[in-house]
Amino acid sequence: METIKIDENPLKLAEKIVEDIKFSKDRGLLKCVQCGMCTSMCPGARNSEYNPRTMIEKVLEGDESIIYDETIWNCFYCYTCHSICPVGNSACEVNQILRQIAISKGIANEKVKPFAGFVDLMMDLGLGGIPDNFHSDLKRDVGEEWEEKNLNLNDIREQLGLKPLEMPEESKNEIRALLKQTGLDKRAKKVRK
Repeated sequence: METIKIDENPLKLAEKIVEDIKFSKDRGLLKCVQCGMCTSMCPGARNSEYNPRTMIEKVLEGDESIIYDETIWNCFYCYTCHSICPVGNSACEVNQILRQIAISKGIANEKVKPFAGFVDLMMDLGLGGIPDNFHSDLKRDVGEEWEEKNLNLNDIREQLGLKPLEMPEESKNEIRALLKQTGLDKRAKKVRK
């Protein structure tokens, strides 16, 4: 893919990332020496074409093509790179911000669309859960017992002397109001389009 520069300042993309609220200010992005420790320990790199060292190199070169690169979606967010970097960089945090830029540009909607169901559950139930579109994967990966437990969760909780997992309506309304105030519901709708 062709290198896409923001402008003549090659560090503009890196500076944009460092200034992002999600980036830990004590991280050493601008001190990266390209040693490759992040890649050598990365399970995403071991199991895919993802390469955190290359990702950081492109950021430091101001190469915006990394935002469009499919491999950034193979980071597991395990923070191994974060813990191993000799200069205190966090390729994981950089990756999260690159993904957010991709989402904001609307070029990652297909990657995040399946996760919009998490927003729906929060809006409907006031608490997290696993959206229906992931149930068949869990049934396949965990086994039939997962579906059995899921379908009978309130009965199981009752047998254990626990109350059903249900938020009071007042709490659900507060959570809905907070999520709407942050614009999360609108973002989920935008991603689905």
